[in-house]
Amino acid sequence: MEIIYTLDRLPETARRFCEAIGSRRVFAFHGAMGAGKTTLIAAICRCLGAEDDFGSPTFSIINEYTDKEGNPIYHFDFYRIDSLSEAIDMGAEEYFYSGDLCLMEWPERIGKILPEETVDVDITVNPDGSRTLRMTD
Repeated sequence: MEIIYTLDRLPETARRFCEAIGSRRVFAFHGAMGAGKTTLIAAICRCLGAEDDFGSPTFSIINEYTDKEGNPIYHFDFYRIDSLSEAIDMGAEEYFYSGDLCLMEWPERIGKILPEETVDVDITVNPDGSRTLRMTD
């Protein structure tokens, strides 16, 4: 568990997250609208050396970035997915089992096809505006 009090502490949180990734490849970010899922994922991608323009893939559903080693990082936003078959048709499972890093928002919309080894990352907005981050696998 980690508490993020201000945005200027986000790079340090992202660094610790990156150190904790290890061999795990699929991360499901949970949190209310506006909790900071996209912001945290962008900070994680920067930490991994990606230099792209970051934003939520709400309309495209998936954005691809490249880390400092040239490996792809896939950022999904399943908010606009209307059915599980939509995610299957777009090849989501192929991404999950590719061995590449997959970071997803709104994973509850496609829960039935998430790999068993998916790591859940919960972001809770606290009354003081800080965020509590919990990672469980």
